[in-house]
Amino acid sequence: MEFLVFLGRRVLWSLLVLFGLSVVIFTIARVVPGDPARMALGPRASAEQVQALQETLGLNRPLWEQYGLFLSGLAQGDLGRSLLTAQSVNVDIARTFPATFELVLCTIVLAFVLGVPLGVAAARWKDRWPDNLVRALAIVSAVTPTFFLALLLQILAGYVLNILPTTGRLPASLPFQADITGLLLIDSLIRGRGDVFAEAVRHLLLPTIALGAATMGQIARITRASLIDVSRQDYIEAARAFGVPDRLRMFKYMLRPAFVPPLTITGLEFASLIGNAFVVELIFSWPGMASYGVRAITQKDLNAIMGVVMVSGVFFVLVNLLIDVLVGVVDPRIRIRGARA
Repeated sequence: MEFLVFLGRRVLWSLLVLFGLSVVIFTIARVVPGDPARMALGPRASAEQVQALQETLGLNRPLWEQYGLFLSGLAQGDLGRSLLTAQSVNVDIARTFPATFELVLCTIVLAFVLGVPLGVAAARWKDRWPDNLVRALAIVSAVTPTFFLALLLQILAGYVLNILPTTGRLPASLPFQADITGLLLIDSLIRGRGDVFAEAVRHLLLPTIALGAATMGQIARITRASLIDVSRQDYIEAARAFGVPDRLRMFKYMLRPAFVPPLTITGLEFASLIGNAFVVELIFSWPGMASYGVRAITQKDLNAIMGVVMVSGVFFVLVNLLIDVLVGVVDPRIRIRGARA
């Protein structure tokens, strides 16, 4: 029962967040200078043509009515028509989202798989050379701009050493349609195309490292700090006094309670990278939703902008809801406090 109350509260808050997001993004999209109809038709279009497109898009209606139409479309799963591509925003996002999702998923898996062991090693050998090395690595990864690291990797690995591809998801000489899940890695395995899988991995390596370096350092730092905090608890001190070996104490009694902060930060990073991957996507010519959103902003494609933001917001809320549930499973005390709050 407590778990259902906990989950119900999280779902309610998630719906309120999405409603607030829809109000904010609609307002921002409408107050930004520039006429979307004029930008879509070009400077040579006549005033009558611009007015006709405004009527088609509903831009000549009162704002409250425009927002009502926007909410009505959202309720039906219709994000409108893009001025940039002249087709449904749903189609554009369905075409570009899998590329961004695959990139972000590989990024967060790599960051988590490397960051947690590094944080554990730093906590276990606190104030010794492994700890100093991990902390230095975390600081360097945090202060290095993503675009700089992406360009550096592209130049070194792609042009100087010429060992990895620097653009796209697959080479032009290897046609393959990921029409099952949209994810090249999964679809290539389903169809038994090892050559496509290998090339997809090679194309993913550079953008994944560039996008995940800062996240990996942050996860390592949070894991280290959480483990050190748990190591000061009374029951850990008692286990140490009773002679419980360091390895057993670390992995049996400390890792699970210390896992909540790294898990939370991993979920937040995973959700935020969906909308923040545009720099890496632009540098590596990655055909994802983030770069599509940037092009929509430069052209003031209102429906595309609001569609990308809402999809990113829904993904962010769903991931955070999942993380709340996982945190409640890992640490029941949080679930109980959430149900009683």
